[in-house]
Amino acid sequence: MSPVIVNAALELEDSAERPDKPEEACGVFAVLAPGQPVANLTYFGLYALQHRGQESAGIAVFDADHKVRLHKDMGLVSQVFDQAVLERLSGDLAIGHNRYSTTGSSKVCNAQPVLLMTRLGPLALAHNGNLVNAAELRHSLIEQTDNFTSTTDSELIAFALQQEVNRGQGWDGAIRAAAARCSGAFSLVIGTPEGLFALRDGRGIRPLVFGSLGEADQAQWVVSSETCALDIIGASYSDDVQPGELIQFSPGVAMPLRSRWCEEPAKLCVFEMIYFARPDSRFFGESLYSYRVRIGEALARETPVEADLVIGVPDSGIPAAIGYSQVSGIPFADGLIKNRYVGRTFIQPTQAMREAGIRVKLNPLPDVLSGKRLVVIDDSIVRGTTSRKLVAALRDAGATEVHMRISSPPVTHPCFYGIDTDTQDQLIAARLTLEEIKAHLGVDSLAYLSKQGMVDAAQANSTHFCTACFDGAYPIPMDDELRSSKLMLEPAGLAATC
Repeated sequence: MSPVIVNAALELEDSAERPDKPEEACGVFAVLAPGQPVANLTYFGLYALQHRGQESAGIAVFDADHKVRLHKDMGLVSQVFDQAVLERLSGDLAIGHNRYSTTGSSKVCNAQPVLLMTRLGPLALAHNGNLVNAAELRHSLIEQTDNFTSTTDSELIAFALQQEVNRGQGWDGAIRAAAARCSGAFSLVIGTPEGLFALRDGRGIRPLVFGSLGEADQAQWVVSSETCALDIIGASYSDDVQPGELIQFSPGVAMPLRSRWCEEPAKLCVFEMIYFARPDSRFFGESLYSYRVRIGEALARETPVEADLVIGVPDSGIPAAIGYSQVSGIPFADGLIKNRYVGRTFIQPTQAMREAGIRVKLNPLPDVLSGKRLVVIDDSIVRGTTSRKLVAALRDAGATEVHMRISSPPVTHPCFYGIDTDTQDQLIAARLTLEEIKAHLGVDSLAYLSKQGMVDAAQANSTHFCTACFDGAYPIPMDDELRSSKLMLEPAGLAATC
């Protein structure tokens, strides 16, 4: 196996105030396309999925001799890769990953893809989701190996797969056996000498889709967390990887081999619909933009108010604001300008800038807002921190009234399936009543979309969604002691040596 190419990176922690949102899931992307520049295609795929994670990025490429080259580092995709790096990553199969840390701290050792050697050759794995039995799985693996180099549950999945292969299983059987040892949310892309595998947990909590490049008989395949990353490289959408499905894409084989490895009720994370996935990604046969307009329409019907303007909090609140405006008859306007070039930064602002808070990313337009009664549409309130600063900024810009409308129900429970929502005592709706939240934010009125309005707007079977962050009905059970922290694998004695 050829040397792994890994850039050293400063392991810096961003201590700036966190946004008032559930924070990102990860993004996975893979290409099997002999004769194509698979690393470049994966770069653009990850670029389209950048919204799903901004902490680190990586690409592993298999060449025709089944040697693997890997490059991963801290930072955005455009910071981690340049053309010189991509040219070194030549081959036929690429596995890519964007990371937001949900298990394991934000360090270069926890970047993905995970690369391991087995008796059948190398494997490269990228994971979106969270295991709820990570500590148990690690304990079962440590009897066979102590070569852990990270503190992520993703590495544990890779080691379980390695272990099953080394016990004598083929790739298909080993992947099934490893998946059966995992409990939680996991959408996986796995590169092997036999080709590309895609697998989704039995509930299908995190999304995963696949499509084709070129003509159907060319057997060039793409797997992605969302359809928007297929679009950017000109791939045609074929289908979702179904909950509990394993798909094998082989070089030179025109049709993938599809099979179910488990049968469970589907439970797609409804926050993928509301906020996480890009609005141009397609779920249930339509863009999420259309769904987000409909939840704004439902919000207007459920929570009317007299006002002069409807504004949305960019970017995710804009479609719902348009829907609210259309049903209420209140004009829509752009009242907040977003700096779209603000990414993850390790440079801390001055105290005065920190007090200004959200103005680094959002700036009000006084000439639009002055003297106006506003309906402000946002997709969620998690901690109540930046929302409070936003309201103050709108009043400073001259708004006479601020009516906050949220296009999802109150977030009252943390997520353990791949979204970072903190512990329950940090969720404002779990601690305060509606009137108390209203007073904390400094708004004239506050209302949330009902859970029924949220699921009805999806025009899909409401039982297909995980709504645990709103109602505590977790579809995958877990022990209370596991509901502690994304750093659960980093207590004394278990820390990674990186």
